[in-house]
Amino acid sequence: MTDSAAPARRTPRFILSCLGVGLAAGLLSGLFGVGGGTVIVPLLVLLLHFDQRLAAGTSLAAIVPTATVGVISYAVNGSVAWVPALILAAAAVIGAQLGSWLLARVNQNALRWGFVGFLVVVIVSLFIVVPSRDAELVLTWASGLGLVALGFITGILAGLLGVGGGVVVVPALMLLFGTSDLIAKGTSLLMMIPTALSGTIGNVRRGNVDLVAASLVGVAACTTTALGAWVATLLDPFTANILFAVFLAFIAVQMALRALRSRRS
Repeated sequence: MTDSAAPARRTPRFILSCLGVGLAAGLLSGLFGVGGGTVIVPLLVLLLHFDQRLAAGTSLAAIVPTATVGVISYAVNGSVAWVPALILAAAAVIGAQLGSWLLARVNQNALRWGFVGFLVVVIVSLFIVVPSRDAELVLTWASGLGLVALGFITGILAGLLGVGGGVVVVPALMLLFGTSDLIAKGTSLLMMIPTALSGTIGNVRRGNVDLVAASLVGVAACTTTALGAWVATLLDPFTANILFAVFLAFIAVQMALRALRSRRS
């Protein structure tokens, strides 16, 4: 698919591919507190030959219902910090604007390798720091300013690299704020909703969303997001950290391969 404005053919293969992508993305979203874009985007490109821009826009639209179901699932267990999530979201929206502005002004490959290095540090830390399930995110002036900084940086990275906020926010809340893994995941999912809505509105105006694909992926994802969130509550914190580290390693490899391809071209 070379033209982002041209819709893909609505064949049975198209429908089944979208549903399969959604099921996988929803499970990972609920399990790790991420939007699922790291799965949706490459699979839409690989299976349905979406171009990168259309895949990213479609993924962002599908994340809205997925994250909403995830938030409800975590909220049932009291694992959502509502006010901190809104602080993160507001700062991320502003940061994303700066990230988009910087996109054409900074070296993308240097950024990608820097992000890979960041993920390696996080992966190692996840084996060292295991927060208690009883740890909460207490809002003070200091932590509030920290959340603003975290949201702003997350937004910049999203605008520059197209990475989802959960990849940065979940480990940061656990490692820097001492939050339990469940609260970090629930809060991350809530933060994504206004951010994804804002981005989706702009993408729809630019014709960078396949609304049929986004609906199919989003609906399918909603059916497995709650399952992923339930599995997360069954895992002990250390096992959950190991699985999250594997997921981050997958993203780091993706980012490194993208940097290598860009360098060759």
